[in-house]
Amino acid sequence: MYTHNLDPVMFNFGFFEIRWYSLAYIFGIIIGWWYGKKIIERKYTFTQGKPYLKNFDDLITYLIISLIIGGRLGYILFYNFEYYFINPIDIFKIWEGGMSFHGGMIGIIIGTYFFASKKNLKTFFLLDIIACVAPIGIFFGRIANFINGELFGKVTNVKWGVIFSKIDMLPRHPSQLYEAFLEGIMLLVIMNLIILKKNYKIGLCSSNFLIFYGFFRIISEVFREPDTQIGYLFGAISMGSFLSIIMILIGFLILKILKKNEI
Repeated sequence: MYTHNLDPVMFNFGFFEIRWYSLAYIFGIIIGWWYGKKIIERKYTFTQGKPYLKNFDDLITYLIISLIIGGRLGYILFYNFEYYFINPIDIFKIWEGGMSFHGGMIGIIIGTYFFASKKNLKTFFLLDIIACVAPIGIFFGRIANFINGELFGKVTNVKWGVIFSKIDMLPRHPSQLYEAFLEGIMLLVIMNLIILKKNYKIGLCSSNFLIFYGFFRIISEVFREPDTQIGYLFGAISMGSFLSIIMILIGFLILKILKKNEI
């Protein structure tokens, strides 16, 4: 049994702190940017890929802004609307936490669409690249969640249970690590197996990302404590599971449309 006593602050300079969560975002974006360009180079010839490589650096800026805005608004709307309706000033206090993956994903999709339209690029191809590198950021993010002692799991008797001493002294599932493995490592492998196929078709990674992430997230939610301010929506369905079910349905819908267009 492991007792969690990790410090969310990596370095404290008194007037300035460097937190593990911030580093997770930074490393996720940098590695994702680098690997995304490698995928473009492999999938396209120099002539075909040149406009994508040329504009990919600018896309990252759009993605960062879209991720932050979407993630924040998603958390407010999906998880804590009543609080922020009463305390609107707190909406801007991002450093206090409160980001939603599903909201961030919606923000990224919208931001990518506008960027692709502006640059006359294929939206789904860019989204496919993002789907292939996103698990890298998700992995680092979930590890940071574990370090922060947040999004912890349910009480358990398993040997690898973790005591989050800032919460209580009960052993709990390290659900953050489950998510890091499923939504990070496993999803990264699956996405890259798909995009590196010789008969790969644009849109396959985007749709499969929605399906597999949604599936993995639902599994993880089984072991994870629901958000205290909302609990379960109905039965054992948490907000995270509900949004993931919608993701899966949309993913299958996109696959159906792609298959129909082949005929």
